[in-house]
Amino acid sequence: MSRIGKKIISIPQGVKVSLNGDVVKVEGPKGSLVQSLGKELKTTVSGNEIKITRNGEDTGTIMLHGLTRSLVANMIRGVTEGFQKNLEIFGVGYRAEAQGSMLNLSLGYSHPVQYTLPKGITVTVDKQTSIILKGIDKQLLGHTAAEIKAFRPPDPYKGKGIKYAGEVIRRKAGKAGKAGGGGKAA
Repeated sequence: MSRIGKKIISIPQGVKVSLNGDVVKVEGPKGSLVQSLGKELKTTVSGNEIKITRNGEDTGTIMLHGLTRSLVANMIRGVTEGFQKNLEIFGVGYRAEAQGSMLNLSLGYSHPVQYTLPKGITVTVDKQTSIILKGIDKQLLGHTAAEIKAFRPPDPYKGKGIKYAGEVIRRKAGKAGKAGGGGKAA
């Protein structure tokens, strides 16, 4: 049995969970989320607890058990606390600017990159080099952060680009110059 899948999820005060077949809807102070779960799993809500059990013992069902429990737990955490991703920009002249649901990035290209944020994701830019993304959907937030990072991934030689806060970039050594200049004299 999955160790993560068999854990019981507690429902905090102010969160409403409703089941409609294999669709779970979670509503809380920050918003509402809907997730379709597999038909191989049975979700039961009793009081302030959610329990997810499997109907079968085949490999696919066993793999979905822990995943489904994590998805529901992330939905509950999202509507109560929310999630946050921090990105940092390194490089001379590299900067970001937030304008409503648009993020304007100057990343050393011939033109600025304009990224429209998906619905449910908010952005704040601190000191033009720090991007803070917030949202209630963990999967959408991670996808958005990955798309923004993909505009200019960190360079392994100089470290220029967009990286997650706290991410360690393994740096490579540059070219080693020749000492003797072994070419023919003209």
